[in-house]
Amino acid sequence: MTTTPSGSPQDKTRARASMLTDFAGVMLLVLSAFQILEGITAVAEDDIFVRGISYVYNVDVSTWGWIHIVLGVIGGAVGAGLLTQQSWARIAGIGIASISAINNFLFLPHYPLWSIVLIAFDVFVIWACCIQIGDDDY
Repeated sequence: MTTTPSGSPQDKTRARASMLTDFAGVMLLVLSAFQILEGITAVAEDDIFVRGISYVYNVDVSTWGWIHIVLGVIGGAVGAGLLTQQSWARIAGIGIASISAINNFLFLPHYPLWSIVLIAFDVFVIWACCIQIGDDDY
């Protein structure tokens, strides 16, 4: 039986890939919680968000709330998949974070600063999932 030394480059690459997957999973779970809370706020108390702005993607704030809730629930499932090292969750994480970033971009006129924060979280999740997929080639 052959073993590699504990400090081998292959072991370091695997450890780094595992840490990035965990990072993406935790970030996606946090992002999903934020999405769900933002959605509940939009559905329950939609007068918190700015309504006077007219723009191309002018949808009722309650509708945006339901979109945030659905994305949050799906993102939570994908985040749990990332934490349990499911291979499908890496691609799904990139997909759901991309959709979430687009959704928050469209929501910018209603709640600009918070939308920018969520877009930054989405970018971190996309980055971590992409780096981890690239490290699978060890």
